[in-house]
Formats: sequence, structure tokens, C-alpha cells
Amino acid sequence: MKRITYLTAVLITAIIVTITSCDSKREPGKIYMPDMAYSRAVESYALLDSTIFTDDVTKAGSKIFYNRVPVLGTVARGEMFPYTLPNDSAGYAQSASVKNPLTTPLVGADSAEAARLFNINCAICHGADGKATGPLATSGKIGGVANLTTDAYIKMADGTMFHSIYYGKNNMGSYASQLSRKQRWELVQYIRTLQPKATTAAVIPAAAASDSTKKAK
Repeated sequence: MKRITYLTAVLITAIIVTITSCDSKREPGKIYMPDMAYSRAVESYALLDSTIFTDDVTKAGSKIFYNRVPVLGTVARGEMFPYTLPNDSAGYAQSASVKNPLTTPLVGADSAEAARLFNINCAICHGADGKATGPLATSGKIGGVANLTTDAYIKMADGTMFHSIYYGKNNMGSYASQLSRKQRWELVQYIRTLQPKATTAAVIPAAAASDSTKKAK
């Protein structure tokens, strides 16, 4: 008798579980811990309840302050450390001492990607060859487009070139929002591949030249 009662109880429990877990094909069954199944995190671009949240720092005490800006000093996953030199004459001068953290030359897919980024963001002015042959440069509507293959840019430090891409320089605006730090450094590397290789010509000192003249006499 007890065995029959036990089996009946198990059967009834199984039927109840089956019915409650399969009451809809579109809805899940009963959830033991709903807080773990459904995230209560604030979505970055979701409309916030203004009675609860505020982006006004002066009202932070009465409401939850949330301005969608990353915490100062945070670095996105896979991103390089921040570039901290200021956008002024002192920062521009100091940028010459900043070394390119990408020490490996661009090859294969990395080189192709850097070329693609250059053609999208830079070639419209500087041209695909870097010689200021882009459509905007040759149209005459924008002046002062840099020829990146000239001696001035061959001698320019990698850090200074990065600084100019980051903050902008003269007529060129900032590309900080369009390109990640790694992409900006890759562009610096790619620009180097467009430039002619620097050659050092043998220069005879003036004193030596005068001495040789005397010997010739």
C-alpha cells in the first residue's frame, strides 16, 4: 500500500512539473533564480528613468548618477595604454621622444589592413602614395596638404606623427574617434613604407677639402 502511495505521489509530481514547464513554447519554464537568468545591468544606450537616474553631477546625491562615460583611467579590452601628452606646443615637442610600441614590421594581413585604413581615412587628402595627390588636395579647395614622402616627414619622429593623427594638425582634424591607438600606430608604420629610404651621403668636412686643395697645388 505504501509503495502504491509513493509511486502515485511521484507520478503526480512528474505530471505537475511537466505541465508547468511546458505551458508555452515561447516562454521558458519556471526559473529558480530569475536574477541570474535575467540581467539587471543598465544598458549603455537604453532610455533611463529620469526619476531614478541623472547625468547631472550636482544631483548625484538625490538620484543615481550615471553619465555613460567610462571611469577615468580605464582601458578597453585589447586597447593600448592611453596617450597622455597634452594638445599644446609642449606636448607636441615632447611627442618626439615617444616610441612606436609596435616593434614588429607590418606584414601580410596587418599590412593590408593598415593600407585599407590609410586609403579610407588619409588618401582622400594625402593620396594613396602619400604625395598629397588625393582628390581634396588636387581640387584646390583645401591647401597645405602634407606630402608625407618629403624630407620633413621622413625625419619626423613616430611619436610626433602619432600626436598629429591623435589631435589633428593645421587643416587636418583629429582621428582619435575613428581609429584605435593600435590603428594609429599602424598608420605611422604604413606611412614609413610609402617614404623613400633615407640615404646618408658622404660629406667632406670643409677643413679637409681645403687641405686637399693645397696638396693638389
